[in-house]
Amino acid sequence: MPGCSVITADLFSVHDMPGHPECNARLIGALSGVPRDIPRYQPVKALREDVERIHIPEYVSGLEEACAGTRTFTMLDPDTYVTHSSFDVALYAAGGAIGAADRALSGEHCFALVRPPGHHAERDRAMGFCLLNNVAIAAARALGKVERVAIVDWDVHHGNGTQQAFYASDRVLYCSVHRGHYYPYSGRTDERGSGAGQGFNLNAPLEAGSTIADYDAVFEEVFVPAIRKFRPELLLVSAGQDILSDDPLGGMELYPADLGLLTLRLMKAGGLPLALVLEGGYGPSHGAAIGEIFRVLGGGIPEKKEGTPQESTERVIEALKG
Repeated sequence: MPGCSVITADLFSVHDMPGHPECNARLIGALSGVPRDIPRYQPVKALREDVERIHIPEYVSGLEEACAGTRTFTMLDPDTYVTHSSFDVALYAAGGAIGAADRALSGEHCFALVRPPGHHAERDRAMGFCLLNNVAIAAARALGKVERVAIVDWDVHHGNGTQQAFYASDRVLYCSVHRGHYYPYSGRTDERGSGAGQGFNLNAPLEAGSTIADYDAVFEEVFVPAIRKFRPELLLVSAGQDILSDDPLGGMELYPADLGLLTLRLMKAGGLPLALVLEGGYGPSHGAAIGEIFRVLGGGIPEKKEGTPQESTERVIEALKG
C-alpha cells in the first residue's frame, strides 16, 4: 500500500487578512487533522516557467507588482486580497502542488496543504480568493512526464480556472462536482470541452443541501467510469472541504466521514496514489475531514451511509451519460 505524506509550511501565514474567510487560521484547522506520524515536507517555489504554462506573463508580472506595492492589504476584487508577501507565497503554494504530483508519480499519496487556493484563478486574473491555479500548474508540469492527467474537484464551487486551462485538451480529464447556480456561476453539464477536448470536461452541478448520497452517485455512475476509461497516469484532487455541513460558505450536507468515502472511490477508480491539493474549507469540522481522508489513504475503510440521491441529481447524471 502506498505511503502518505504532507507538503506544507509556516510561510503560508504571511498571506493573511484578519477576518477574511481565507485566512491562515483555516490552514491551522486543516492541519489539526493530519496524523502525527505522517511525514511533512516543505514546498519548493514554483518556477516562472511552470506558472506561465497556465497564466499569461502579463498577469504574473502584474500580480508580482501589485504585491510588491502593498503595505497592508490590496483587494484585487471584492473577494481576493494580497499582502506584500503574497506573490512568493502563491509560488510556494503552486510548488507544493507540483511536489504532491511528483510524490504521487513516485508511488506515494501526498496532500499539499497549501494556501492561497487556486482553482478559480484564470489565465489572466485572480478570482475567488485564488491567485495562481495550483492544481492546473501541477497538471501542466506533469504533462511533461506523462500523457494523461485526471483532475477531480469536489470543492463546493466550480473550478472555472482549471476548466479554462484544459478545456480544449484531450490529455486532461476534468471532473467537477459542485453546487449549481452558485459562485462562480459556471460549470453547467453542457460545458463538455471544445475541439480535441470535447467530452473531457465533466461538470455535475448539484442542488444546495445535497448529501453524500448525491455525491456518491455522481462518483459511482459518472466520474469513476470516466476515469477508468481515460486511464490517467496521475490523479489530482482539488480538495475543497467547503462541502461540509458546518461550512459557512457551502450549503451542502456532507460530514467528515463522507470525505473518506469520496477518497476511497478515487483510490479505486484509478488504482493510483492520489495527489491532493487544498482548495476551500472554512468550517469547524475541516480538521476532522482531513483526518478521515488520511485514515482512508492509510487503508482505513469508510462507513457507507444509506441514502438516495435527489431527483435533480439523477437528472444531472443522465445528462452527463447522454
